[in-house]
Amino acid sequence: MARIVSRIQPCLWFDTQAEEAARFYVSVFPHSRILSVTHYGEAGKEEHGKPAGSVMTLSFTLDGQDMLALNGGPHFSFTPAVSLMIHCDSQAEIDHYWDALTAGGDPAAQQCGWLTDRFGLSWQVTPRDWEQMMNSPDHAASQRAMQALMKMKKLDIAALQAAYDGR
Repeated sequence: MARIVSRIQPCLWFDTQAEEAARFYVSVFPHSRILSVTHYGEAGKEEHGKPAGSVMTLSFTLDGQDMLALNGGPHFSFTPAVSLMIHCDSQAEIDHYWDALTAGGDPAAQQCGWLTDRFGLSWQVTPRDWEQMMNSPDHAASQRAMQALMKMKKLDIAALQAAYDGR
């Protein structure tokens, strides 16, 4: 069976850590693997400044989502204005992704299910049902859940559900 390729593929710009980051990410998520690696050559060296033979890009799939990691140099860095969201079906999944992705990351950048990993990339680790809670016609329940979320770093599904239910 042919692999379905998405039309939209995020490209993550790193200074020099693209290979380390991609290999780390595929170790954290199931159904993930490195697809290909390209290397810099002599062409364009005056622009990119990278040694010939060093890793330029890694194409990889992250839990079925095609991604690209680029060693583009220090010109750009990540910002929390763009994050990758992980929809989790259980507290065990939230715990797994939170623990893996916060290791070596900035503890000050952990709030409301958001975190920044050791490469500076922002993630949101959320329960799959969160959007349903927020879109509920029961406005008071949604607000209770939001109030509970605002006090958390790593999200606690049971506590969010209890707040939503008014318990």
